[in-house]
Amino acid sequence: MNPIDLHFRMPAEWETHERTFISWPVRESMCFPENYESVCRGYAAFIQAISEFEPVTVIVNPAEWNRVKVFLNGLKAEILAIDHNDSWIRDNGPTFLINGKGQRAGVNWVFNAWGEKYASWELDDRVAPAVLDHFRVRRFDAPLVLEGGSIHVDGEGTLLTTEECLLHPNRNPDRTRSGIEAALGQFLNIRKVIWLKRGLSGDETDGHVDNVACFAAPGRILMQVCDDPQDENYGIVRENLDILGRATDAKGRKLEVVAVRQPPKREYKGARLTLSYLNFYFVNHGIILPVFGSDAEETDRMAEKVLKDQFPDRVIRKVDGTAIIKEGGNVHCATQQMPLP
Repeated sequence: MNPIDLHFRMPAEWETHERTFISWPVRESMCFPENYESVCRGYAAFIQAISEFEPVTVIVNPAEWNRVKVFLNGLKAEILAIDHNDSWIRDNGPTFLINGKGQRAGVNWVFNAWGEKYASWELDDRVAPAVLDHFRVRRFDAPLVLEGGSIHVDGEGTLLTTEECLLHPNRNPDRTRSGIEAALGQFLNIRKVIWLKRGLSGDETDGHVDNVACFAAPGRILMQVCDDPQDENYGIVRENLDILGRATDAKGRKLEVVAVRQPPKREYKGARLTLSYLNFYFVNHGIILPVFGSDAEETDRMAEKVLKDQFPDRVIRKVDGTAIIKEGGNVHCATQQMPLP
């Protein structure tokens, strides 16, 4: 049987968490290993911020504990020893499910390092089963290459993704659009997939949706927007806004779209950095928001205001969004939530 047969569903990220998982960076797999210490300090800041709201479990390579413990000193976190290649638990970790009967399960997707971009990924492909086994959570193995950052759900049967990622031939070349939708339905209890076209410029994940848009509530979507026609993101955003303007969710509702202005363009060593306020992370009673400072101070303030207006009952905790962005992601990419069953 598949999860849908047992009435499991993927809950929305804003539903109550039992804990957050973070995988510690591995210097040997980093794009810029010379930045290892500054990246580690960024991860430590994420842990400190999240632990104010809920428990944090940090996945550490057993052989690296002596190197890592210096950065974790004084932080409130549980350590879980699991071998892994890279730090992006959003993408290689399990997708947790609940069924309303006090039961929890997890989906173990196939992970191939974003279309076999980075070797090796064999350890990362084993992280989800190891986490589920450790916590004695029922496991469903899905025959689909999928990263958690490529999907976002409203908890009521609607899933948001991009064609650029899920239909990319480096993921599931033998699966059709309808076949992928069917698999998402069986494993996540999804009844409606809203397909945006492309992700943001510079995103090496082939267009993960967690940089582009996310649900703020059923029927309401936050979208990072660009007003500069000379910016590569301008056409991408216009196309995606047009799609959302015509879309309905699993319950037939028209979607309200709330705009979040993108931060100014930045590059590192000739490549664009994928700066996104939408890579924030829901925690219990709060939101962890990456901000970018310097020339982005105005858009930082604007993003914080939008989130305060949208989530008046949540504390907005800001973190340094430049801390790990050169490695290709931010706080949402670096985290994975385990919901309360």
